[in-house]
Amino acid sequence: MSMIGDPAVDVPRVQRRTLRLLFGTQIIGGIGTTIGISVGALLAARLAGTSVSGLAASASVVGGALLAVPVTRIMTGHGRRPGLVTAYAAGAAGALLVVAAAVTNWVPLLFLGMLLFGGGSAANLQARYTAVDLAEPARRGRQLSVIVWATTIGAVTAPNFAALADRAVSGFGLPPLSGPFVFSAVAFALAAGVLLVLLRPDPLLTARRIATATIPPTVGPEPAGATAAVGSAPAGSPPAAGRGVTAVAVGHLVMVGVMAMTPVHLGESHGDADVLRVVGIVLSAHIAGMYALAPVVGWLTDRLGRRPVILGGVGLLLAACAVAGTAGHDTVRLVAGLVLLGLGWSATMVAGSTLLSESVPVEARPATQGLSDLLMGLAGASAGALSGFIVEAAGYPVLNLLAAIATVPLTALALRVRGAAVKGS
Repeated sequence: MSMIGDPAVDVPRVQRRTLRLLFGTQIIGGIGTTIGISVGALLAARLAGTSVSGLAASASVVGGALLAVPVTRIMTGHGRRPGLVTAYAAGAAGALLVVAAAVTNWVPLLFLGMLLFGGGSAANLQARYTAVDLAEPARRGRQLSVIVWATTIGAVTAPNFAALADRAVSGFGLPPLSGPFVFSAVAFALAAGVLLVLLRPDPLLTARRIATATIPPTVGPEPAGATAAVGSAPAGSPPAAGRGVTAVAVGHLVMVGVMAMTPVHLGESHGDADVLRVVGIVLSAHIAGMYALAPVVGWLTDRLGRRPVILGGVGLLLAACAVAGTAGHDTVRLVAGLVLLGLGWSATMVAGSTLLSESVPVEARPATQGLSDLLMGLAGASAGALSGFIVEAAGYPVLNLLAAIATVPLTALALRVRGAAVKGS
């Protein structure tokens, strides 16, 4: 039996149990998130008009980003379990508010519900960090990436059940398009219940006990805030944690900015009868690029190091912008560009998250990880909001050019080598 730090805790066994729980709840939570998002814009269009329908998804993204702050504050004080449960509970409450908005035709309630609905996404994102609290250094990238990959199962299967969910609740007198949100609420509540009962011992609290037992105490308390944690790295070049945060945020910004306007670009060359089919093919390929090879990306992150994989992700993002930006209306080239875009996002997400998690003291991890998810969400929401104006004013190729330029700060940070002990930093 392998013991680390605390002889009362079998760390490998706890880690295996944690990964199994997270894998299962990621699938459940992914279904809850995607089945609601798949009809959110349609429901918003029915209640408030087409002109504001896109704000439904944006509200969910912003809500997930903002909820990361209180959720990680709970984790800092009480551990991963209550933080994840709180995030899923917020998502379930938001889904029920959306159903109430559909019943009452009250638009402000719809957008409040979508903000809270983002709690499901916040929980899914924080789960990847929970996976590395007790991971061995040589396996952090792989174990984080497996949890990212688990999201694929829910994300791919959920939209196909939206119509079934709607029919299932129609007998209760609920309006059309509200059924998927009922199922979202049930999925989030189920994920919260499983974690509340079974995520014991708490991986973050266990990691803290191990750190206390194995690392001599320092003068003064560990940094507890995100800013202090990021600034605690040795002087010299930018801290590794800052590179991790930047990798996650920039990768997400480029991915969302280009992906959001690709369906609009396709609509310029395909009629109404054909565009949905083509968009479905392109976006399915893009999602596969984001998630399907995440375990491979995690293995490379552990094998080659964090910084090389981040740089590889930047290269993939640049290639994606070049291919998609010069594809015109060639669907095959757009598919290739969107697959590369997904792969680049996967590399920056997995390697950046791993680098961030191992570059700050255990006491400061939740706050710093919450800051990272907040910045990632705001970066994605900003890119999605601005991309439409850019395409309308200058066209889809210019959007891709600007997205490529956005990777410059990340490239500069990743290329600056510092003499730190963190692998690959």
